[in-house]
Amino acid sequence: MAEEFGSPACKKSPPIFIFFKDIRHALKLDELGLEIAQIALPASLALTADPIASLIDTAFIGQIGSVELAAVGVSIALFNQVSRIAIFPLVSVTTSFVAEEDAIKSVAREAEESDSIEEGSANGNSEDRELIPRSDSTEADCESKPLTSSCNVVKPKYEHQRRYIPSASSAMVIGSILGLIQAIVLIAGAVPLLNFMGIGIPMLSPAQKYLTLRSLGAPAVLLSLAMQGVFRGFKDTKTPLYATVAGDLTNIILDPIFIFVFRLGVSGAAIAHVISQYLIAIILLWKLIQQVDLIPPSMKRLKFGRFLQNGFLLLIRVMAVTFCVTLSASLAARQGPTSMAAFQVCLQVWLATSLLADGLAVAGQAILASSFAKKDYERATSSAARVLQLGLVLGLVLGAILGVALQYGAKLFTRDADVVRLIGIGIPFVASTQPINSLAFVFDGINFGASDYAYAACSMVFVAFVSILCLLGLSATNGFVGLWIGLTIYMSLRAFAGFWRIGTGTGPWAFLRR
Repeated sequence: MAEEFGSPACKKSPPIFIFFKDIRHALKLDELGLEIAQIALPASLALTADPIASLIDTAFIGQIGSVELAAVGVSIALFNQVSRIAIFPLVSVTTSFVAEEDAIKSVAREAEESDSIEEGSANGNSEDRELIPRSDSTEADCESKPLTSSCNVVKPKYEHQRRYIPSASSAMVIGSILGLIQAIVLIAGAVPLLNFMGIGIPMLSPAQKYLTLRSLGAPAVLLSLAMQGVFRGFKDTKTPLYATVAGDLTNIILDPIFIFVFRLGVSGAAIAHVISQYLIAIILLWKLIQQVDLIPPSMKRLKFGRFLQNGFLLLIRVMAVTFCVTLSASLAARQGPTSMAAFQVCLQVWLATSLLADGLAVAGQAILASSFAKKDYERATSSAARVLQLGLVLGLVLGAILGVALQYGAKLFTRDADVVRLIGIGIPFVASTQPINSLAFVFDGINFGASDYAYAACSMVFVAFVSILCLLGLSATNGFVGLWIGLTIYMSLRAFAGFWRIGTGTGPWAFLRR
């Protein structure tokens, strides 16, 4: 496939033209379009399910009071950002590695099965095989005997066998360890971490209760997301969707029971969330062990070195991302409960809708990782172009919907007039940044699919440095509005970094210049 890029016609097109490749067919449900849709739609729904559950948590807690709403907002922001430090590298690396290993194994399987068929054809007489009728007894004999002239049924060697994928076993071990570490750190350091976030005394007690209880679910969160990375590598996003929906529906049902019926308040919301996370982990584990042999033949087969090397690069990147979002929440908290409550609502909507584009990123990453493993650069180019075009369309649609819906939906989250007023100020930023956010997420998935982890880390460090300066300066001079201007700059720089890498045809995209 790579030779196609050596044609004179391709040489005349600079790498930047990849963004316009087959643009007229961006919405076409051809083979590539269907594959992207089958991966992206369930992935998008699964990714947005948890933020939506958090939004429902926010809506229930908002009925208790604005102080509790702000307190839980800080706790959720802190928990999510600490989780991302471990989750994002683990899931992203797992998805790419599993997709690569599965693609290589599928090629080997096809080659071995092809050799078996050719060998069988050479050893048997094709005319004799056609004259012998098939029967149950004949097929039974074929299963117990080598291929002969009386057997025309070739059973694939790998049929009904559980796959052994080294990266899947490695991800499970690492996810379990990281989950326990996160739980210990958050429970032991709840008070100092919340103080670092700039939380006031009225919010400290409910925030500590919520954070401490919710941290008990950290092992389940990390383990379930590691398993989601494995399923994504197999291009199976439906199984994680079913598990996530089951868990989040449980959370939604238990929320009002624990909060209002048992009168547990913010503690009840946290307990409901923890139960839902363990349910998700159990469902995913049950489904995964039916497909994958998770016990390695030896410890040497676990590719911890590869995980740690690339995971460390993504860890640097995620820490930069995390610091930007956490800093914005901290700056909002320092402006008082009203500002923090409004910022929490806008941020949750901002993240929940933006994550719809992350489904496209997952599809792009899985398809590209498989394409690069097979050195199918034509498919890699077409897939990257298509998911970027779909990302832009999705962002424009989301921006239009949110611009209208949030004008009328702000009162669903709180009855405080001052909070509603500030939410109204944040709505234009939440809506207008959707196309930028969508492209930024999709670019991330594309670069991860190409295993371009070093560039992803270095570029994000630069983006974070500039964004932090903007957030500090703009929040000091423009308050709540300044925070959203700073976040807009941050997402714009993230999108530009991805655009620059592919558009210049550098790194793994150097083949675009050949």
